[in-house]
Amino acid sequence: MASVFLYHVVGDLTVGKPELVEFSETETVESAIRAIGESTECGIPVWKRRSHVGMRENNEMRQQRFVGILTSLDIVSFLARTQCLEDQDKAMKTQVADVVVPNNALLKIVDPGTRLIDALEMMKQGVRRLLVPKSKVWKGMSKRFSILYNGKWLKNIENGSSNNLIANVNPPSSSSTSTYMRDKFCCLSREDIIRFLIGCLGALAPVPLSSISSLGAINLNYSSIEASLPALEATQKHPGDPCAVAVVENTPDGNHKILGEISASKLWKCDYLAAAWALANLSAGQFVMGVEDNVSSGLVPDFSVNSSVQDNKIVNGVGSIRPRKFSSRSIGFNPVSPSFGVGRSIYRGRSAPLTCKTTSSLAAVMAQMLSHRATHVWVTEDENDDVLVGVVGYADILVAVTKQPAAVIPTTPSITELGSEIQS
Repeated sequence: MASVFLYHVVGDLTVGKPELVEFSETETVESAIRAIGESTECGIPVWKRRSHVGMRENNEMRQQRFVGILTSLDIVSFLARTQCLEDQDKAMKTQVADVVVPNNALLKIVDPGTRLIDALEMMKQGVRRLLVPKSKVWKGMSKRFSILYNGKWLKNIENGSSNNLIANVNPPSSSSTSTYMRDKFCCLSREDIIRFLIGCLGALAPVPLSSISSLGAINLNYSSIEASLPALEATQKHPGDPCAVAVVENTPDGNHKILGEISASKLWKCDYLAAAWALANLSAGQFVMGVEDNVSSGLVPDFSVNSSVQDNKIVNGVGSIRPRKFSSRSIGFNPVSPSFGVGRSIYRGRSAPLTCKTTSSLAAVMAQMLSHRATHVWVTEDENDDVLVGVVGYADILVAVTKQPAAVIPTTPSITELGSEIQS
């Protein structure tokens, strides 16, 4: 077990993190679109309102108020419903409670003194957010603290007794709650964890330089949809983690050729109303490649979208109604060619999926995800970058970095190879 997981605690990752502002389930879809654009992992935690505003609540009460995480894909799927397309203004004013998928297990409240290894174990089990109290006395780096592991102190503290150390490791009791700012929390995502770990690659050696295939980090159970099928069927796949559906073509030899993806990552900062129309009316292949205004092939009819989102922003909280024509660029796609099914190049641009090879190192995949603010990377064959093998998500990386050294089969690429992987 790498020492970085034992000597560091969750509080180290909260330094400089802003205070959590709860997003209520009574807020509108319109407000959620703005909030998601500023979020991590393309989603926001949704909360029930407090039953008694003046009453101080404990962690258990706060945990019970957590509803679930609302993603960009959830919103686009909702707006793609027939009744929502018929009355978009009403759809945008719908309460988030009618859209979010309830799942109370996606967030967990933890103490700042929780060991990083324990936090990783929680996230490996499906937790996507950690809610951490903001402490008045927290000073950052846990090297000043001793961590109790298997009954032994791994590091002695310079000032203070062992009793104080135990108080830092265990959750605060009612008598020690004064050390925490009342009702002030910050939220850690898995992206925050990966960003921290990529700064500790040396301490994790040789795992980061090992290939994702040798680490068993490739998830073979991915969700996919054939390109010729309606794009709306992707929402029926109910992708879990990562929240993504690969758009593929079936090859004669039975493999999947990846063309693009329908995911929360790709829809993160899109024009939601235009994306909803495309999801409801186009095939999966047309959706991921985009369709241009100047297409005369009849792929997309002329229509007007009464959008309350103007240039991806809502001015002063009031929607601006303006008719316009559907364009792939309004979703965030910028295809090279409007012809579907003619060559791989038409799927390049912003609609191209983020991919790596089975021989890519774990460090390179982590860098890819962080640089693109993506929740996953699709894995293709080493010899053929079109043939889909699987996907690597946050949970897969966390499992890989916490593997015991004996279980790791290192494959150490050269510095030049590692640099070229990260750049790609």
